[in-house]
Amino acid sequence: MTKASDVEQELWLFGYGSLIWKPPPHFDLRVPGYVEGYVRRFWQASEDHRGTPEAPGRVVTLIDRAHWETLVDEHSDASATTWGAAYRIPGPHVAEVREYLDIREINGYSIQYTPFHVSRSFAASHNLPAPINCLVYVGLPDNPQFVGPQDAQLLAEHIVRSRGPSGENKDYLYGLDRSLLELGEGSEDEHVHDLARRCREIEGRSSDSSVIGSELRRVGSTDEQEETEK
Repeated sequence: MTKASDVEQELWLFGYGSLIWKPPPHFDLRVPGYVEGYVRRFWQASEDHRGTPEAPGRVVTLIDRAHWETLVDEHSDASATTWGAAYRIPGPHVAEVREYLDIREINGYSIQYTPFHVSRSFAASHNLPAPINCLVYVGLPDNPQFVGPQDAQLLAEHIVRSRGPSGENKDYLYGLDRSLLELGEGSEDEHVHDLARRCREIEGRSSDSSVIGSELRRVGSTDEQEETEK
């Protein structure tokens, strides 16, 4: 039986990148839905999972929408909502999961909390608070791995060439694009979908793309080989 003290200590975590399809350990509920006030972009360098220090790959981060509106972005349209998945971590496992996430998300990400809105189809069959206050890892613009706006075609070419200890950068992109489409109506991210389309076109034109970052760093455990979030 769940104790009241365990319920009070439970943790909700919002995943908007690899956490959507590679969830944290010990969660007892996965909830599709969205947050507001952010824009998801492939503007975070990855030196530890989808690239190397010598040749960083690219992964997603969330950007405060008010700040994003001051930037020049080739993908100038962005939905008012950022879809992903929220995970409920029971109280007895929170400390262990936080330690795991601090390793997985260490490459430039900071902790924030944000309201998470459950998708209508899921909310209809579950009694959940509305909204849910979720922990989220965000690569802020002042972190050393933040790359900022990039030419979409050059970014796609970079992603196709990059790889790291967790595998090829393009597989991270394709996994995110596919997982977002599976979350429900309105969950597609045009920035992610356009980059995936461009990468597939690049692959189609050349079956002999050179791979940068082939000298991979050794990491300490399987858990540490999970790509950054996202």
